[in-house]
Amino acid sequence: MQTIYDVIVVGGGIAGYTAALTLKNLKRSCLWLGAELFGEKLLKAEYVRNFPALVGDGQAFAARLREQMEKEGIVFTKCRADGIYAGEPFTVTAGQEAYLGRAVILATGVETAGAVAGEREFLGRGVSYCAVCDGALYKGKQIAAIVASPKFAEEAEYLAGFAETVHAFCLYRGASFKAKNIVIHEEKPLAVAGGMRVEKLLVKEGELPVSGVFFLKDSAPPAALVGGLETEGAAVKTARDGSTNIAGLFAAGDVTGRPYQYAKAAGEGLVAAYSAHAYLGGAKA
Repeated sequence: MQTIYDVIVVGGGIAGYTAALTLKNLKRSCLWLGAELFGEKLLKAEYVRNFPALVGDGQAFAARLREQMEKEGIVFTKCRADGIYAGEPFTVTAGQEAYLGRAVILATGVETAGAVAGEREFLGRGVSYCAVCDGALYKGKQIAAIVASPKFAEEAEYLAGFAETVHAFCLYRGASFKAKNIVIHEEKPLAVAGGMRVEKLLVKEGELPVSGVFFLKDSAPPAALVGGLETEGAAVKTARDGSTNIAGLFAAGDVTGRPYQYAKAAGEGLVAAYSAHAYLGGAKA
């Protein structure tokens, strides 16, 4: 039978790590997953000034975190969640994998790379964040992919196996693909447009007819991951205990809004873990 975890923590940053660490101390079974462990923002930080007792850059911070992970036996599963479905239990999908948990902590951070006007409005109507989930829907059609970094090139190639043409808007230099039906655009589109569904991308030269647009980046907006999740702009709306409008779903870190600080992320990760613990009945620690 498939494992049902007490809590699934989604997001590989400081909030997610703190939640996973706290849940271990509370003796809760936990699956901690995310696209990247700690992420580029932390790893490239020149100097971290806002975290107590830490003196050093992002690499030093990450090294201390990994040291603690090893000592405490915290395991990170590298995979990008593309859907969170409420139920008893919750289901978290990541490509072709599906994980079950009695509660979920959303700690995916803020992902602005590739954000385009109209993206949120056409979610579910031609805008997608998962090539594996939705690529087959566009067999023989013209589509676009906003590719945030080279690590998503494989997903663009996957889409090319279905589509007639993939217009790849690469947000990095030196992009190249094996598939001959991928057209590279070294610019960022201006907007997604259409009627009931996506019909075109607005670009500098005018309009590019497409049937779908894939945003290939580390994390999807919270509203795209979780159907019915209440947000305020791009941030998840939470109570002080990290709870959302969906019972059993909690949020922590940058995904809940400003300030985008490591100390805030750690504090909210801890609060969300205790709240999930209480939601499940408490009294295990």
